[in-house]
Amino acid sequence: MNEPISRITTAKNALKRVFGSMPLFALRRFTVTVLLLVTFSAVSEAQSAFTSTSLLHKQAPKFARTDLNHKRVDLKAYRGKVVMLNFWATWCAPCQVEIPTFVVWQKKYSGQGLQIIGISMDDDPALVRAAYRKLNLNYPVAMGDVKIGDLYGGVLGLPITFLIDRHGEIQAEFQGETDLNKIEAQLQSLLPRR
Repeated sequence: MNEPISRITTAKNALKRVFGSMPLFALRRFTVTVLLLVTFSAVSEAQSAFTSTSLLHKQAPKFARTDLNHKRVDLKAYRGKVVMLNFWATWCAPCQVEIPTFVVWQKKYSGQGLQIIGISMDDDPALVRAAYRKLNLNYPVAMGDVKIGDLYGGVLGLPITFLIDRHGEIQAEFQGETDLNKIEAQLQSLLPRR
């Protein structure tokens, strides 16, 4: 007898011995239970991996880019300031809602040491320049890519905003559409009291 066929026959016979007498509904229930256990195990591992790679209370990954006005944006140059790093895109509706408030905050809190930096995850710089002018942005915006996204844990959904304290440590992360009052409260807690 051929060796691989012999193994298959042996495996089939073993399965028949274990499951052969089991009613079909019980076999289906058993199969679903095993699949659920495997799925929950995989989800649990993914959550553990995310938790272990969280950037909260860690030094913000350093980067240097050229902004839309051809000026260098180097995160380490902002040490001593509170940095609000915002990943966004022109096609992102929640981004378009929050950006006008960020413009107000840059003006309101810059005297207390706030610096907002925008990272556009768009592919076309021309679209970003048009949005920059239309929204009257008063803070630097640089073009992003997979490399900078990966530095910050993988930018899988927009917007994502990081609050970085004066020592370069990430103190908060907001992903997706977020209550702007929550962001501002956290931001104010990092700025010096007046």
